[in-house]
Amino acid sequence: MRFTAFERAGEKRLGLRTGRGLVDLSFVSAGVVSDVMDVLPLDPAALASLANAAAEAPAAALVDEDAITVLPPIARPGKIICLGLNYYAHAAEGGHDKPEYPSFFMRAATSLVGHNSPIIRPRVSERLDYEAELVAVVGKRARHVKAADGLSVIAGYSVFNEASVRDYQKRTSQWTIGKNFDGTGGFGPEFVTADELPPGCAGSRIQTRLNGEVMQDSNTDQMIFGVAETVELLSECLTLEPGDLLVMGTPSGVGHARTPPVWMKDGDICEIEIENVGLLRNPIMDEK
Repeated sequence: MRFTAFERAGEKRLGLRTGRGLVDLSFVSAGVVSDVMDVLPLDPAALASLANAAAEAPAAALVDEDAITVLPPIARPGKIICLGLNYYAHAAEGGHDKPEYPSFFMRAATSLVGHNSPIIRPRVSERLDYEAELVAVVGKRARHVKAADGLSVIAGYSVFNEASVRDYQKRTSQWTIGKNFDGTGGFGPEFVTADELPPGCAGSRIQTRLNGEVMQDSNTDQMIFGVAETVELLSECLTLEPGDLLVMGTPSGVGHARTPPVWMKDGDICEIEIENVGLLRNPIMDEK
């Protein structure tokens, strides 16, 4: 199943992709359905019932996708936990050895923007970089989960542009400040349930295109720490909760590692595509 959060005429809604197009679930659900958080508690039978209802929804439920604003699939995640240096070649291009433990850091929900909305280049820096990343969405509360059971915690996947303000990132050893400027975390366009994808979304091509030019081109098989192992490592430290996001790191080819460096600028178009998960598109806009 593929869900899209959107806004139309000031109202937030959740749509389900069907063979007929995107169906507004407010037409087929008695409850308020405006965010992926509203469907995470549903068991497989309830999800199947929702899918059947959407397939039979009246024509009025079909969404004119040219008349909506696509929102991040989850507007206010409880935790956004990111992994740095999680692809072999990306670690090497930055002069780092293969990490023995993930470089975890956090993002804030205020950094998120949806598909087709602008990623903001801040006033204080010109060094805005792209990062193509897979997002694993936690579907149930979990603590002390072994890797063998790690994927049972994940409800589905999405696409992320973990845009980074590199000079601010390098001002401290903790990276966090350069990863949390407002409007720099592209997220979406869809939440894809785990059953539609290979386990752990392994073996999926991941690519960045900047103004149509391929900048990153790799495969999720190249991740050092996969989704299941990441769940184990995190859950031995903290409780994972429904709606938490695990942003799984970026492959090589980032702008700051190029000669000369490539920075995103006003008017650019950045596209992140992950095989079978989706294509996230964001224009770049200078902060006003």
